[in-house]
Amino acid sequence: MSYQKILDTLRSLGLSTLDAEVYLFLGKKGPKKASEIVQSLNIPKQQLYAILKDLQSKGIINATLEHPARFSTEPFEKVLDLFIKARMEEAQIIQDSKKEILTDWQSIKLEEEKDKPSTFKVLEGNNYIYSKLKQMIDEAKTQISIISTIPELIRINQNEVFDGIFSTFTQSPINFRILTNIYPENLKIIKEVFRKKSKNFEIRALDLGLKLPNSMLIRDADEVAFIIDSNENHQDKQHNACLWTNCKTLVQSFNSIFENSWHNAIDIQKKISEIKKGKPTPKTCVIVEAKKAKESYDQTIRNAKQKIMIMTSANGLIALKESLPTLNTLVTKGVSVNIMAPIVNENLDAAQQLMKYWEVRHIPEAYLGATSIDGQHFYQFKKPMSTSGDTNPLGYFKNTFYTDDAEYAGKMEQMLISIWNNAQPPSLVALKSIIQPSLPLNPLENTIFTQHQKDLKKIAGFNYLVEPQRGTITEKEIQDQITKAVRTHAQNPKKDIVRLYGTQANAVIYPPKNLNLPNFIIFVSHNNEKSTFGIENSLHIFTQMKIGDEESFFSGVFVTDSLQGYRYRKAMQKIRHINEVALLLKKDELNIKIDGKKLVAGWSVPIPLLSPKYILPPACIMFEGYGETKTYSSKFIGPVNPTLTNDFNVLDAFVTFIHPSSHYHGPGSDGILLKERIMTGYPSGSN
Repeated sequence: MSYQKILDTLRSLGLSTLDAEVYLFLGKKGPKKASEIVQSLNIPKQQLYAILKDLQSKGIINATLEHPARFSTEPFEKVLDLFIKARMEEAQIIQDSKKEILTDWQSIKLEEEKDKPSTFKVLEGNNYIYSKLKQMIDEAKTQISIISTIPELIRINQNEVFDGIFSTFTQSPINFRILTNIYPENLKIIKEVFRKKSKNFEIRALDLGLKLPNSMLIRDADEVAFIIDSNENHQDKQHNACLWTNCKTLVQSFNSIFENSWHNAIDIQKKISEIKKGKPTPKTCVIVEAKKAKESYDQTIRNAKQKIMIMTSANGLIALKESLPTLNTLVTKGVSVNIMAPIVNENLDAAQQLMKYWEVRHIPEAYLGATSIDGQHFYQFKKPMSTSGDTNPLGYFKNTFYTDDAEYAGKMEQMLISIWNNAQPPSLVALKSIIQPSLPLNPLENTIFTQHQKDLKKIAGFNYLVEPQRGTITEKEIQDQITKAVRTHAQNPKKDIVRLYGTQANAVIYPPKNLNLPNFIIFVSHNNEKSTFGIENSLHIFTQMKIGDEESFFSGVFVTDSLQGYRYRKAMQKIRHINEVALLLKKDELNIKIDGKKLVAGWSVPIPLLSPKYILPPACIMFEGYGETKTYSSKFIGPVNPTLTNDFNVLDAFVTFIHPSSHYHGPGSDGILLKERIMTGYPSGSN
């Protein structure tokens, strides 16, 4: 077991991070005196004594009788046994006293509010997640809607989440719907998991070959649990995380995602029958030989009369650009072509070339290849499209799924149209500015990050003292500094230094006009317990406004769930005479979850922007980092803050902004994820 896994295990058993670090240090280096621990772990002496006393009371470290005492640990196996026994005893005590506790509660509880406040919570660990899912199903009154992969359904079933609903299917008025994906190899599994049949129980399969949305469970119109780590290949499923909310607008948003997918899915029994027959319909087949599939595809494209919709990979966009001479004949015939693909640094030039002839929009990288021609022909590809440099460019066409069944092909075209309507058109100006930056840069540096620096300079009051530069610090040095950091406190912006350790994600959001929202820049931050204000989630939103002929972004609102951070922000606003809203939310009204290269944030209350006519409703935003990690250092003056330094490891990121009241959940490509970040703010007047 690695150091980090042991640390996580100890924390899951109730120890704080510092408690666990002291135990691990003594287990590896002990016995040690308190002074030696202070020197090695850089922990204040008084804080260490409190930790040692607490660990002794738990029976997991020992102290000698000599003076000064030397501290050592109990064996790790014994520590685990102690915690397990304690947890089992606690659970048994609660179980034995359950009736008495509930009786006492009924006698003192206040009358429940009819409209419960909206909350947003992060659940971590399978035990908590599956317990919550079971509770939601048990409390359902009219409907349960689930999106899940087959492996995730198996895990849910193994944790007895479905037991209550399955045992009462025939008498239950609840409509139970599951949207999943199904392949020949998991037919037996799905039959085993869902043996019972009922008129109010229905399963459908997403038949486009797309990656399913993240697993979610929606109960009635009241609450949703959204599992953000449902990767089928994840090796350690104990690290699942789940976002739960009862915010009506967010539940409505997720429900709309479900309904759109459900409407275009196929009944599971029909899908099973199709798979067994090997031919979904008389006019449907799998073209095994790549050469024949490509010949069929090219011929059908050439015969197109009205409309072609293509969904492909990042490399696929480049391959389409390389086939322009052939595809140009479509322009003369008046055939419209819509192309969807992940737009990244490597294919920006291809996107720009294709946009001269056809419409191109950005989609996340999760989607696979598919093409609809005139709503009468549909092709689906298993492998991402390659470029001309591939040693086997025909590999993309191997085992191509094809149908000319009008009903089926029309259904698939409607699904592609739905994805198209929610995709984001790339900004040609932004593409040009990235492809042809004003400053000479290494080609490897021409990323979304480069464009993001230009956007930051449009923020009123923002000024770089030292532009982001590489080579001053390494990725590992930043990670080590965060691991070894010691919390410092700050109250007076005129005197105190602030240090924040954690993760930050930035994006420029261009909402459609019908949302009645301005363009805005959003900073989403999670600071860890070693930061000046302790664990803190925050949003900083800059609203775009036109002053004269210039489009600028103004600091509109700073949202935090930390009382210390809120008070400090208010003090800075007063000192610097800044017209900015500072908003303090409860811990369950704003939540941010980081999992590797993915960050998800959600808020369950409306957020007023700088202009009173704009209100950002409860919403979610997701960042998915990709590409190479780069390390930068910079120094700047913020619109509210005095001088700040920033050291960070950054990735370009796909961004999905889920706006609930309009059911808009369109992705954008202009985001960055600072997966490790150290920001230091200096007092006013310092350099």
